[in-house]
Amino acid sequence: MQLRNRKLPRDAVHHPVFARFYARMSVTADLRGGIAAYREELLSGLSGRVIEIGAGNGLNFARYPGAVSEVVALEPERSLRQLAVRSALRAEVPVDVVPGAAEALPVKSEAFDGAVASLVLCTVRDLPRALAEIRRVLRPGGELRFFEHGLAPGRALAAAQRVADRTLWPLVFGGCHTARDPLAAIAAAGFEVGTYRRLRIPERGLQVPSSPCVLGVARKPFTED
Repeated sequence: MQLRNRKLPRDAVHHPVFARFYARMSVTADLRGGIAAYREELLSGLSGRVIEIGAGNGLNFARYPGAVSEVVALEPERSLRQLAVRSALRAEVPVDVVPGAAEALPVKSEAFDGAVASLVLCTVRDLPRALAEIRRVLRPGGELRFFEHGLAPGRALAAAQRVADRTLWPLVFGGCHTARDPLAAIAAAGFEVGTYRRLRIPERGLQVPSSPCVLGVARKPFTED
């Protein structure tokens, strides 16, 4: 693996309380909330070298298909990164877990066949810059697989999301902003948005600001405009 020398703090993100909560909650959501099936769908068909942005505790690692030759997994939060390292040791494909921020990926340009953003674009500090970095490190024609929270289609929940984002939600949930529009941001970053579908998590029952999600694929164009 070839990393770029970028002068960034080793721990650009530090949310130790949220990290402990997320480590427990994410496993439960996978087992009982149906998230594991979405992870399988997200990663199906990937091949070659893949970069994963914000790997968390590494729940995607066990689901990468065998055609993936290497995963470079960035996780800026130290305690989650430690858990990700343990998950990497159990993965069937080579996974290298490294520190780094989405806004300044420590890898060379056009070095990857695929990129994965899984429930992370809601938390990055500068979304346009992060997406620009993802586009930079993908080869022409490379895929961005995304599974993200998004702005609700209904006015009432969208208004609740905006209120949540301006108050306690980002503080409690590790910087998460529920009212972002990942599809629009991905298109604005110069990706060609392919197939996608909208989800509600949980599928039934009370909706919360993070319930509306979108899962899909976008592609870096073969030629620049």
